[in-house]
Amino acid sequence: MALKRTTRVDSSFALSSMTDIVFLLLIFFLVTSTLINPNALKLLLPRSTGQVSAKATVSVSIKDWHNDSYTYHINGSEVPVSYEEAEAQLVDLLQGEEDPTFSIYSDESVPVKEVVAMMNIAKRNHYKVILATQPE
Repeated sequence: MALKRTTRVDSSFALSSMTDIVFLLLIFFLVTSTLINPNALKLLLPRSTGQVSAKATVSVSIKDWHNDSYTYHINGSEVPVSYEEAEAQLVDLLQGEEDPTFSIYSDESVPVKEVVAMMNIAKRNHYKVILATQPE
């Protein structure tokens, strides 16, 4: 006696719902990646191959403003501060930190003298400093 099955297993899979989910995830990541910007100022950073694993809590951006005049921006603020005010703000921001570290974002056109001045602030106050660069 030959018995045959009348039902067959359908091995197809509907991908329409999966493509909707992938599309929504793509939109989500595109929107959130534009919102996360640690350096709000547009700077042309120097290039380097070295990477640091330390995480700085405060950032200082140095920008070329006019002839031989430079502005300092703490934590990406649009409001520039003077060198003396920058040191006072750094001391206030890093006062309660266990391992005080700040990063320096310097434009390519800024001379090394200005960067070294910020490093001297770190040395005077026993802070660690990270010089931000672009990867090569």
